[in-house]
Amino acid sequence: MILDLCTRKVIGWATSTRIDAGLACAALKAALARRGEPRGVIMHTDRGSVYCGWDHRNLIRRYGLVASTSGRGSCYDNAVVESFFHSLKVESVHGVPLMHPDGLRQALFETIEVEYNRTRRHSALGYLSPEAFEARIVA
Repeated sequence: MILDLCTRKVIGWATSTRIDAGLACAALKAALARRGEPRGVIMHTDRGSVYCGWDHRNLIRRYGLVASTSGRGSCYDNAVVESFFHSLKVESVHGVPLMHPDGLRQALFETIEVEYNRTRRHSALGYLSPEAFEARIVA
């Protein structure tokens, strides 16, 4: 999952049965496609192996992004993303019976693209949704 820190909007995400570099790269490619392949943008990650590997680092270089990583042992560097995942798990996953991967992907799409990006209000955004906040700063 790739989150725009300014707008709190999820701009790229992917699903897989494995947590590996392919998953991280797919989410980054989705974000790049959605944003028109911007250059010079800071791409911040934690120190997970999927982000430190050659595939992900090469993708960052190829698209002219600026790599940034959390400090060693500092979970607060990635607090916004950690908060998003906490909300996603508590509100959308816990207590839900296991689903087929296609059903899970559809449920995630509805949660991220419909509910979170378009309607969920954030105090950091003046109680606007990510979409509404983005529209305001772009106008």
